[in-house]
Amino acid sequence: MPHAHHVEADRHEQPKAHADGDEHGASCGHQPVAVDGEPNRKHAHTTGECRGHDHGHSQGNAQAHNHVAAGCCVPAPASLAPPSPLPRSEIVGSDVRTAIRIMQMDCPTEEALIRKKFSRMPSVRGMDFNLMQRVLTVVHAPEALDSILSALRSLDFTPELANDDADTTPAAASHVPSKPWWPLALAGVAAAGAEAVGWLGAPMWLAAGLALAAIASCGLTTYRKGWLAIRNGNLNINALMSIAVTGALILGQWPEAAMVMVLFTIAELIEAKSLDRARNAIEGLMQLTPEQASVRQPDGSWRSMDLKAISLGALVRVKPGERIALDGEIAAGRSSVNQAPITGESLPVDKAAGDAVFAGTINQAGSFDYRVTASASNTTLARIIHAVEEAQASKAPTQRFVDRFARIYTPAVFGVALAVAVLPPLFLDGLWREWVYKALVMLVIACPCALVISTPVTIVSGLAAAARKGILIKGGAFLEQGRKLSRLALDKTGTITHGKPVQTEFETLADLDEPRCLTLAASLAGRSDHPVSMAIAAAARTGGVMSVTVDAFEALAGRGVRGDIGGTPYWLGNHRLIEELGRCSASLEARLDALERQGKTVVMLADAERVLALFAVADTVKETSRAAIADLHRLGVRTAMLTGDNPHTAEAIAQQVGVDEARGDQLPQDKLNAVAQWSKDGATVGMVGDGINDAPALARASIGFAMGAMGTDTAIETADVALMDDDLRKIPLFIRLSKATHSVLVQNIALALGIKSVFLVLTVMGLGTMWMAVFADVGASLLVVANGLRLLRQSDQ
Repeated sequence: MPHAHHVEADRHEQPKAHADGDEHGASCGHQPVAVDGEPNRKHAHTTGECRGHDHGHSQGNAQAHNHVAAGCCVPAPASLAPPSPLPRSEIVGSDVRTAIRIMQMDCPTEEALIRKKFSRMPSVRGMDFNLMQRVLTVVHAPEALDSILSALRSLDFTPELANDDADTTPAAASHVPSKPWWPLALAGVAAAGAEAVGWLGAPMWLAAGLALAAIASCGLTTYRKGWLAIRNGNLNINALMSIAVTGALILGQWPEAAMVMVLFTIAELIEAKSLDRARNAIEGLMQLTPEQASVRQPDGSWRSMDLKAISLGALVRVKPGERIALDGEIAAGRSSVNQAPITGESLPVDKAAGDAVFAGTINQAGSFDYRVTASASNTTLARIIHAVEEAQASKAPTQRFVDRFARIYTPAVFGVALAVAVLPPLFLDGLWREWVYKALVMLVIACPCALVISTPVTIVSGLAAAARKGILIKGGAFLEQGRKLSRLALDKTGTITHGKPVQTEFETLADLDEPRCLTLAASLAGRSDHPVSMAIAAAARTGGVMSVTVDAFEALAGRGVRGDIGGTPYWLGNHRLIEELGRCSASLEARLDALERQGKTVVMLADAERVLALFAVADTVKETSRAAIADLHRLGVRTAMLTGDNPHTAEAIAQQVGVDEARGDQLPQDKLNAVAQWSKDGATVGMVGDGINDAPALARASIGFAMGAMGTDTAIETADVALMDDDLRKIPLFIRLSKATHSVLVQNIALALGIKSVFLVLTVMGLGTMWMAVFADVGASLLVVANGLRLLRQSDQ
């Protein structure tokens, strides 16, 4: 599944006008932004659609896939978390995109086979591999599906489609029977017997018989996969192991051949079980929601119903201590809710009528009824799970490098092994038996599994650790890049401040009576959902002011709104708008300056001739903002505030929180230009915002951060990272996690290459044996997996 379905706050049913400062009702729907004449590399995302990011990899390209090894030579055990239901095929231009689940597809071994097979099929236009979910997405000609399925079956795979008669639901997939254990146990006894026979000097035919019995009991699957790989021109671990064991048998190394095959099979099983934890790093999230909820019936009674059967708008009751089953809005009652699974908040949050609640969160002492706002498949939790799963399929830069290196590494080592087998006997009077044996040992070491799995396991662990902290990262590339962040631009309203301003002053400036001014302002403000406008509208409602009809309403991005009332045009907007309209005067400027220096936002009501009234609105700074800015400075990140508010207010807020630089009167294009300029200067720039006006800058930044709770859909979908509880302290945490991830990546690559290099040297020196090579190969894999999983512990701290 190559595309990420990004999370958005459920209550935002349509992209909202949520600009900064005085940008009332900005209606600039986000489009791919052109920077310096070129289309931006990030795209807008629409819920339910597959649009994806394009950060150095093409989603439809054959190289855009995820290398995650999980038991490279054995089917994964039945204990794996059930996969997500498959989407049905969709039309992509003149082609079709089809998702196919392949339960035998565990690692790059199988992926390489499929790529090799499909590369000879012109009807296949593109492939994307999600090895974590064992899903292959193929873009193909409409008539080619049958041949694609046949090709997969010829590789000994069992493809499953969403519209197959077979049940491919998670519940069905979790009941895949595991392989019996007794053949492997029998093989182990036989291999040990062959070793004992060799030690005791018993007849060789007995050792040979026991060795063959051991290989037949546990190695036929390896041989079958190895033959398929060789037949398709692929040198994977199954092919290399088959060649090595066969060579040992030909050389008469019966006990060693048997023991190597047994050790290889056991080690692969251990490796598969170790990788289960990485593959299922978010398995716990899937189990957070209950299977049923108590729903009010038409006759007023309450009945437990399956979540899939609960419709939007249904009334659900939650008792003390229960988990909330679906997203919704509280209709009656109050309680405190533990939202840690969604937002990472450590303390429960008080909830009352009108507040939103999320599926998977835990009700505390109280009881309440809430109205369902999202279906079971579309809850915030469900979208978090899907987003993390899809993020696993996007390659990080280190992973792309490792994949390229691995494609060179195996043929290179195979060539060296061939040279070791042939050149010394031919030119240095070496013994054929001795040098061929060394070459066979090198073949075992040639498997790049440890190297290939070192990166995805680490990246997936980092993504899962972030998700558990309420940080939704939409791809490994952003997780890797976070450590390089050197400059961070922040929106003000709703980002640094609470985004819930209140009206503090109201003054009439003309001979129009006060009630009329309030009515006009309330009518215009009521058509906008910008926080400043909402504050004016709320104050009017509290004062009993009634709104009137507004015609020809228009949002003026970065300035305010206008509309006709009773056939007369009126404007409600910021200082910039009043200047552009030519309505400013010296006395008005003095009054505005006094209010703005107090950190207040001033909005003015004007008609075609004059300014009629002014409204002062004040917002409060989040305590978490001060701590976040201080922490960012400790990490060496320079901060800047870009706001549509006036410069005086911007400077006052910046001084309160300790921001390095503040820029006021910023239109969306101004924010975009600032981020673009800093990027040109060589900085790795992050942008934090929550409104539509922030979307261009979010798209242009190296990493865009969106407020996941208050942010508009456009901001959340355009950003690369969503902070699910709007806490800026999550950004320093993200940077530290990025640095930890990079450190583990470097350690894993060094471990994988270091161990193999040591054993290659030992083999050439005649000190390495085949069973030692197996331990080196799989031991390195286990080490890098265990090291990568350390990142998950950060989510528990």
